[in-house]
Amino acid sequence: MFQFKQFTIHQDRTPMKVGTDGVLLGAWAELENASTILDIGTGTGLLALMAAQRNSRAQIDAIDIVASACQQAQENIHLSPWSTRIRVYQQALQSFHPSYSYDCILCNPPFFEHSTPAPEPARSLARHSDPLPHHELIDHAVRLLLPAGSLQVILPVQEANRLILYAESKGLFPHRITHVHPTPEKAAKRLLIHFTFCRQSPEENKLIIELARHHYSQEYIALTRTFYLKME
Repeated sequence: MFQFKQFTIHQDRTPMKVGTDGVLLGAWAELENASTILDIGTGTGLLALMAAQRNSRAQIDAIDIVASACQQAQENIHLSPWSTRIRVYQQALQSFHPSYSYDCILCNPPFFEHSTPAPEPARSLARHSDPLPHHELIDHAVRLLLPAGSLQVILPVQEANRLILYAESKGLFPHRITHVHPTPEKAAKRLLIHFTFCRQSPEENKLIIELARHHYSQEYIALTRTFYLKME
């Protein structure tokens, strides 16, 4: 169980637990003006719940192909203050055809393409992109987004750079890019990317998580303090 300030995540039946990447994306994404939000690969429901906390009016849909993850997400959402605004579907993105389009799509996607699978099948499914190749994420985001909508993701740097190239070929362009560094001395390990249909020079910055072990940067504290219990 992971306790946040306004909701609780039970995670005993999902292969991928609450981690820094999901919290970063949920806290960093631009959600304020969205009326409809889609969380792809919801897992525990973390991103959907963070979006509901940050945006008090949005209708949020959350999809996942894993039955146990959908059941756990439903449980977490039911126990939250926002259960009437979040709907969970056990559905592959490729066969998801809602009757409306979205202002915002969030995805903390399976990271690794063409790499060695994890020994535990469920964890391998959650970490590797075989069920949802990154190019298909872009293809279906283009299908599901409103013209003024956005796709916002977090990925390791190498995979993120490949995703940007493919997205641009499909008419989605980076609007914001944040380079996430574990410490000031280490290279960026993740990119947070905000895509839109508008071609432009992206706003780029960097975020350092820790200055030293368990000594978080002021930027990271400011970004996450409304969620973490002990982040002041």
